[in-house]
Amino acid sequence: MSVDTDPQAPEGAQENAEQKPEIGRERRRKEDARLITGRTRWTDNLSVPGMLHLAMVRSPFAHAKITNINTDEAKAAPNVVTVITGSDVAEEQGALPNAWPITPDQVTPDHPPVAVDRVAFAGEIVAVVVARTPAEARDAAELVDVDYEELPAALDLKESAEDKVLAHPDLGTNKSAFWKFDSAEAGTGGNVDEAIEKARGDGIVLEREFRQQRLIPAFMEPRSVLVDPTGEQITMWSATQIPHILRFLLAAVLGVPESKVRVIAPDVGGGFGGKLQTTPEEFIAMVLARRLNKPIKYTETRSESLMAAHHGRDQWQKLTLAATKEGKVTGLKVELLADLGAYVSLVGGGVPVLGAFMFNAIYKFPAYQFNCQTVLTNKTWTDAYRGAGRPEATFGIERMMDELAAELGEDPLAVRERNWITHEEFPFTTVAGLEYDSGNYEAATAKAKESFDYDALRAEQKQRRDSGDPVQLGIGVSTFTEMCGLAPSRVLGSLDYGAGGWEYASVRMLPTGKVEVTTGASAHGQGHETAFSQIVADRLGVPFEDVEILHGDTAIAHKGLDTYGSRSLVVGGEALVRASDKVIEKARPIAAHLLEANADDLEFSGGKFTVKGTDKGMSMPEVALATFAAHNLPDGVEPSIDSDATFDPVNFNYPHGTHLCAVEVDTETGQVRMRDYVCCDDIGVIINPMIAEGQVHGGLVQGIAQALWEEAVHDESGTLVSASFVDYLLPTAADTISFTVEHTTTPATTNSMGAKGVGEAGTIASTPAVVNAVLDAVRHLGVKDIQMPCTPERVWKAINDIDAGGADQTEGAAAPHFDEATGDQGTADRTAGANDDQDGAQA
Repeated sequence: MSVDTDPQAPEGAQENAEQKPEIGRERRRKEDARLITGRTRWTDNLSVPGMLHLAMVRSPFAHAKITNINTDEAKAAPNVVTVITGSDVAEEQGALPNAWPITPDQVTPDHPPVAVDRVAFAGEIVAVVVARTPAEARDAAELVDVDYEELPAALDLKESAEDKVLAHPDLGTNKSAFWKFDSAEAGTGGNVDEAIEKARGDGIVLEREFRQQRLIPAFMEPRSVLVDPTGEQITMWSATQIPHILRFLLAAVLGVPESKVRVIAPDVGGGFGGKLQTTPEEFIAMVLARRLNKPIKYTETRSESLMAAHHGRDQWQKLTLAATKEGKVTGLKVELLADLGAYVSLVGGGVPVLGAFMFNAIYKFPAYQFNCQTVLTNKTWTDAYRGAGRPEATFGIERMMDELAAELGEDPLAVRERNWITHEEFPFTTVAGLEYDSGNYEAATAKAKESFDYDALRAEQKQRRDSGDPVQLGIGVSTFTEMCGLAPSRVLGSLDYGAGGWEYASVRMLPTGKVEVTTGASAHGQGHETAFSQIVADRLGVPFEDVEILHGDTAIAHKGLDTYGSRSLVVGGEALVRASDKVIEKARPIAAHLLEANADDLEFSGGKFTVKGTDKGMSMPEVALATFAAHNLPDGVEPSIDSDATFDPVNFNYPHGTHLCAVEVDTETGQVRMRDYVCCDDIGVIINPMIAEGQVHGGLVQGIAQALWEEAVHDESGTLVSASFVDYLLPTAADTISFTVEHTTTPATTNSMGAKGVGEAGTIASTPAVVNAVLDAVRHLGVKDIQMPCTPERVWKAINDIDAGGADQTEGAAAPHFDEATGDQGTADRTAGANDDQDGAQA
């Protein structure tokens, strides 16, 4: 792999002899100039003639009946066009779709965009004001008078799972779906209960309970939507990750012919899964634009975004691990409670299912069972957040591997190595039934240890412990793999997912020799335009600067499945490769005809067709111009070399890596300070090292933030008390450190580039690395667990009061309990989990 390490080189400089390969080159992102300077089109920048603005009236209650709504005063306010309630649009607004019912009997409450007679979470929309300016709409929204009859709210996840209070009384239960995977039943492994029972007699059994706190995808650009119904098509601009899926669902739910709907995702300022939705606001804007025949625009405030855009994570995990006395794992059982919030969102019910295939991680576990109960509560609904189920699973198993190491009194890396898949064993079919195609965990770990200076840090840690230093050193380990490049379609279908996993691309050769590319993968900050240009430039042998990438507009990129799950490169990029190869093959007979040669005698390299054994040839731009003119084409050949391709992978994509973190913990104050962080990831062949490193950096910060800072906190009435950045603690650059990012390379076999996904890797691996480091610093003091985020208060309490700090999370701790025959939960004592949200209130 060739890497251009001089990012300062002039972008227009061309090599006269032979163009450098683009794959592996550190190209600066071509899209950054407009993004950084603001010379672009965000949805909220857009304006069309006659545009009206929306403001939402939202419920202050987590659960209540709507007894009356008086809109008279709001309607009389200056420049208000109308005010609508749920009753006004009940017949036309439909219900937000759920695209992933994980079981046939899943309990799924209707989710109207505007509540009609009852609200199910604080922040739910109860009325909408339409006015001529955003300020006038917001002012009038304050004048809408809503009478509520407050109802008991289901807030605590464990209590909700017992149906103590019903989030939707008409459903009769809070249990949405029970999903189970058993390796013995699937034929991929042994019986986990037998493995656990045997280990109780002659081995080790560890039972632990972990809390995945609720997080909020705090993207840079709040959600925004603009609908213009005045043309032949209804055009929607939306700050979304999924323009193609949004178009389909708008048409399906609202009964509009899909051909009459155009969705455009202009430049989008971040998503992290938080814009992987069809939102109430998008449906409301569409309904009102059609009703009024006027352009309608809505942009949420940051508080609305934190309160009412979907949340992520929010699980209780009980893990039971069986091992021999030598530390060889013989079985793993997972019992999971997953909080869906008030509604089953687009793919939210399936997020824990993604994690089901990853709890076994990089290890050879002989027996495995996964049980998941999804639960409805009166909170904002949850859905995918960077990693979507896989960070939760990685956290659980990596915490357990550290627990096993502590039980054995061994180095955590040694215990992992004893259980992991060796590089000679690939391809390897896991106990969860997935086939890992390639990897080398030994190489990634060795490189990470070397960069980290692991042995020297362990020696320093021992010296600090021996001297009783009040500032203790902790070293955290996290090894990981993930299933990404969400596909194949047949597998997703077997899991009852409502869409496929393919992706589409087209390559158009313009007569001037430039290349126009469309892709169904829609970027929201990842650098698609640069990386995709590099792929096409290499394949066709044209200059990087001559490739234009078009995306995010369903009228231009007319089909696709959009961007999430680290799929853009490994699925969308492979579609580009295949479309480019089709261009070459369509150009071959035309070039052969013009060169008066046999097509079989032509070679294509460096963007040029040449006759074997001669210097006679012509470039791809020359073929494109000749095709456009069509003066001298072979008989029966159409005057076009443009091509498209749709790629549906045969397997998922499996990046992996080893992350090592060093923290200093002040035992007198509980303060945690990061000291060093090294990661060595295997993401296959790297297209652009600069973009890959940026993706890892961003992912690391999000995972570290879960470990140390971020948490969505509700009060006892269900109000989100962390509804601003004053209370929801996002890290700044000053809160983090410089990271050392290394790579090893085992090419993927599931795409011709050998590439693996990178967008979620940092987030998946970093959270357990940091938490393991914090615990490693204080475990010798008797601390066995600290609930995330590891704030100074929680760390201090764990050190100074083992019971109050929740540190004694050993066998017998309160945990979710399942009746596996029915999927029902038992009534085990859940005292330890009471008020789980309130416990994390931050100053």
